Amino acid sequence: MKEVQKYPDARREAKLQAFDRLLTIMDQLRNLCPWDKKQTIESIRHLTIEETFELSDAILENDLEEIRKELGDIMLHMVFYARMADEQKAFDMADVLDGISDKLINRHPHIYADVEANDEQAVKENWEKIKLKEKGNKSVLGGVPNSLPALIKSIRIQEKARGVGFDWDKKEQVWGKVEEEIQEFKTEEEAGNQEKATEEFGDLMFSLINYARFAGINPEEALEKTNKKFIKRFNYLESESKKDGKQISEMTLEEMDVYWEKAKKI
Repeated sequence: MKEVQKYPDARREAKLQAFDRLLTIMDQLRNLCPWDKKQTIESIRHLTIEETFELSDAILENDLEEIRKELGDIMLHMVFYARMADEQKAFDMADVLDGISDKLINRHPHIYADVEANDEQAVKENWEKIKLKEKGNKSVLGGVPNSLPALIKSIRIQEKARGVGFDWDKKEQVWGKVEEEIQEFKTEEEAGNQEKATEEFGDLMFSLINYARFAGINPEEALEKTNKKFIKRFNYLESESKKDGKQISEMTLEEMDVYWEKAKKI
């Protein structure tokens, strides 16, 4: 292993004690609390998903205090899963932590072995190749979860394909593909071919996501920022028109647009 400078951490002992405290509390809750005793790995799954989205919201808001809280909620879930698995003699928290440590070491041979990787892209390519060997996947795309939302799945598919060299050379080439897909969608939509237009619209979105990647833009984050911007402006439209004694459901589009333009300036 290459010599790595250890990060100075005066609070390491405090961190270990805090983690031990959480493990102890989890033991107590599992033994004494009627609700916690009743839970199963399956029963808290939907709660974990909810907590993950709450963390995502806090990150998008750049609210570090809320991020701290949401990380705590997710950490609780990780400890909870490990405790329930330990009861089934499947694995415990030590197995979980050792497993991720082993994985990180194995997937960073440029740090822990003699492989050279001098830039981010080389690291990503090594990562994907190692994952393919580890999991025994027959396809590079085999590790993309089926249940991922479509937009995020597109991002991961493209990243994995790039990891083994299947990618465009220049973003201008990708934009050319975007323009091609726009025309193909327009042709099918104008022809009234709904099924084919839907397919072409999917191709267009995939190409736009691809171009965003080349432009250094995360399309999921970009779309969510636009969602939030729309909500803020629409809320302004609702509140300000109400102050003026108007019912939004009875307003014309032209009347609404007056408030919308004002909202854009805020």
